[in-house]
Amino acid sequence: MDRKVLVSGCYDLIHAGHVAFFKTAARFGKLFVAVGADENVRQLKGKAPYFSQEERVYMVNSVRYVENAFVASGSGMLDFEPDLERIKPDVFVVNQDGHTHDKEAMCNNLGIEYIILERIPEPGLPARASSSTKQELQFPYRICIAGGWMDQPWVSEIHPGIVVVAQLWPTLEFNDRSGMATSSRKVAVEVWGNSPPCGNPIANARILFGAENPPGSKYISGSQDHIGLLNPGISRLYYEGKYWPSQIDSTRDKDICDWFSNIIHLIPLEPRPAGYDPLKEKNLTINNVKELGDAGEQCWKSILRKDAAGLGESMTRTFLAWKRMLPYTVPDCVMKEMEARYFPDYLGATTSGSGGGYVVVASESEIAGSLKIKVRF
Repeated sequence: MDRKVLVSGCYDLIHAGHVAFFKTAARFGKLFVAVGADENVRQLKGKAPYFSQEERVYMVNSVRYVENAFVASGSGMLDFEPDLERIKPDVFVVNQDGHTHDKEAMCNNLGIEYIILERIPEPGLPARASSSTKQELQFPYRICIAGGWMDQPWVSEIHPGIVVVAQLWPTLEFNDRSGMATSSRKVAVEVWGNSPPCGNPIANARILFGAENPPGSKYISGSQDHIGLLNPGISRLYYEGKYWPSQIDSTRDKDICDWFSNIIHLIPLEPRPAGYDPLKEKNLTINNVKELGDAGEQCWKSILRKDAAGLGESMTRTFLAWKRMLPYTVPDCVMKEMEARYFPDYLGATTSGSGGGYVVVASESEIAGSLKIKVRF
């Protein structure tokens, strides 16, 4: 009897990378494809797919390596779970950027072989990912590494401190509601189109800050998002009770930015739910805020020295300071996962934003299935 293979995904904007993945996966047996339902994609990514679930199933079924494609019947990042009982696959296959510990654990518990594939294109063809086919991804992203929340005046007026951010090449399509400044980025695309504007990046960041925070805004989006999106390299932002930092220091040194890109690894978590309120409880003591700002300063100095241990420690300090200062920014389930999987085994870790999004890990060794960033300098 032929072995059965199951893969899952959104499969929007089908491209050569998808076909190469299906071809490789089909080598392990008859290939079944669980295609994400429209509503589930919307919940996970914060936006609807370009093509409906019926169109996407039709396109995937048209690929000759696929035995059968269907709409996944579950929800969340494990939307294929109910289909496992029906398909009873022998093998479950993912790309490196589709790997998660939860998928692997589920397959191990069910006795299903779990295989992680490298993203290798067909000979003579360029490597493709869905993100690279979308024009909007020409605009950079930003990642906050340490000191997040210091850019809010109600925090830094208690004690000044540092936020460290980096501008990223759009090599990945980051989920909405995951702490990667996607809301600010959407405003930037509305203002300037698909490419970052010319001119002084700090002046442009001020324009973006104003565009996202017009007079009367109930919640002010922090300026670290706008500076991180528009200022190349890695930046140290010093806040002391104002919306805009009183000092901005940056490095665009290639060796430093490449080192940082190699040290940082991202592992997906569930995006934070709609309506999530990270500010439900506040413990804004001088000691708590000072610890957060000091973690940012340690992060910056460690990056300039290319000190991986110091960088990792600063990330963990940031995460633990969030838990003390704003407890709802770190749900108990996320804290348990960090304590079990990341703090013991790596140099340090934090999350990309309040409530989760991505685990951001500092490690000098590769982490199987993690996503890689690339600093734009």
